Amino acid sequence: MLLYKLVRCKLYKLILKKDIQIPEVTDVEMAIVYEYNDIYKTDDWNVYIINKKEVDVEMVVIVSQGFSKTKTTSLLRKKLEKLPANSFAKVELIQPELFSLSNRFQVTFFEGNTLYDKTFTFEANTIKEGALRMIPELNKRGVLAK
Repeated sequence: MLLYKLVRCKLYKLILKKDIQIPEVTDVEMAIVYEYNDIYKTDDWNVYIINKKEVDVEMVVIVSQGFSKTKTTSLLRKKLEKLPANSFAKVELIQPELFSLSNRFQVTFFEGNTLYDKTFTFEANTIKEGALRMIPELNKRGVLAK
């Protein structure tokens, strides 16, 4: 009976996976920006999500985690009800100590009635002042995820 349930469960999951079509994400990016914090009078690293689409995206969920072969950070979750067309939002502050790890940001959102999902990764040791480039949408210097 247990074997029957396991086979049935795996078959059910296979059927569901093939029926779900998640289209490729375009015109949404993640950036890490080095900027001055007026409140605390410090230079901080902040993570931003950028919507370059001509339409709003809704129910944006971002799950972030740092990782290496030997270390893993806890998961952080952020939800945005709506990210308007051609806009951006600050997601979180990121500590420089995490730059020695790869940092993954799993982004899921709705555009209309369609679900989109993409994982953005900043590889270990790629976030540094020497790698900063102007990001026109933010009008700030930062690093874009691959």
